[in-house]
Amino acid sequence: MKQSTQSHTIAVIPRIVVILGIVVLWGCAGGPAPAPDQAALFYPSPPAQPRLQFLTRLSSQRDLAADPGGFMDFVFGEETTEGHLVRKPYGVTLYDGSVFVVDTRNSGYGVFDLRQRSTRIVHGYGGGVMKKPINITIEADGTRYVTDTDRKQILVFDKQDKFLRALGKPDQFKPIDVAVVGDRLYVSDLDHHEIQVLDKYSGEVLFRFGEVGSETDQLFQPTNLAIGPDDSLYISDTGNFRVQKFSLDGKYLQTFGQIGTALGRFARPKGITVDRDQRLYIIDAAFENIQILDSDGSPLLVFAQPGDNRGNINMPTAIKIDYDNVEYFQQFAAPGFKLEYVILVASQFGINKVVVFGFGERQDMENPVERRNLAPNGQ
Repeated sequence: MKQSTQSHTIAVIPRIVVILGIVVLWGCAGGPAPAPDQAALFYPSPPAQPRLQFLTRLSSQRDLAADPGGFMDFVFGEETTEGHLVRKPYGVTLYDGSVFVVDTRNSGYGVFDLRQRSTRIVHGYGGGVMKKPINITIEADGTRYVTDTDRKQILVFDKQDKFLRALGKPDQFKPIDVAVVGDRLYVSDLDHHEIQVLDKYSGEVLFRFGEVGSETDQLFQPTNLAIGPDDSLYISDTGNFRVQKFSLDGKYLQTFGQIGTALGRFARPKGITVDRDQRLYIIDAAFENIQILDSDGSPLLVFAQPGDNRGNINMPTAIKIDYDNVEYFQQFAAPGFKLEYVILVASQFGINKVVVFGFGERQDMENPVERRNLAPNGQ
């Protein structure tokens, strides 16, 4: 049986419009194109040096077009959420020129191919049919690990989206996220409030750590995971309103945050990611913003806010940093702003399904900019 995939293409239209569409939609360079005549949106506010810029968003095929304006409205009609590639995202990652977004409502993962300016959605087939996928992790060789909370398994696909195997026995876990280190999978288990460490080929449980509770080194509703540059595991301890840091052998190291509304505190921490300087990015799904903490837990910056405007997020879930695909997004940066890495944020609702920010350094800013530094409540 062939794999179930869906491609999004332009409907049949007169030849002259097709030719014009090829010119306008695909252009010469890969990746989506910036919207014209909009002031750059930067964080933080002056007089501080801007370090983060909103770059673009990815929600539908039109976001990959060379001109996302009037011609796209003519071809596809005015934008609605019904035309989005994914309807209710959770996990997101970037691999080899493509953005992968897990769709919990459409039971699959969508792919925005930045090189080809095309999209597809993968549902799996046979033993790999997805029911309620949540997160996706892709290792260097292209192997995809998708957590499925209805199946209570981890589904493994190869670089061509071919199903390889399912990991997880009945009642073993309710997997939310996976981190890959060598031949090991670190899995956050929502049912047993622990981390299970598996052999990535056989699925054998090598060891577990964490137990239900609110004390140091205990977990309550662990969700998202991240591996730091110091080879440590960061766990979004959502039910305890904090992030915890463990060694890869399960030893407790550090706690970030607690319940509250001040900087460095959280109401519903979800997605987490760590840059190469060990700055920690934490999504708060309740406040609908993102906090950046230093390696010692000191708050550095809060950015993004709820809504459907540029750079807004709406019930955010996952966040990923990527250094390897910056070339596809440098075109969105303001003149003189050199990107070091990009930050992808997935939102479950609204028109901005994936929002892309860039972290960089100001060199020769020529254009006027709009800068915002937000309080924790998004006000």
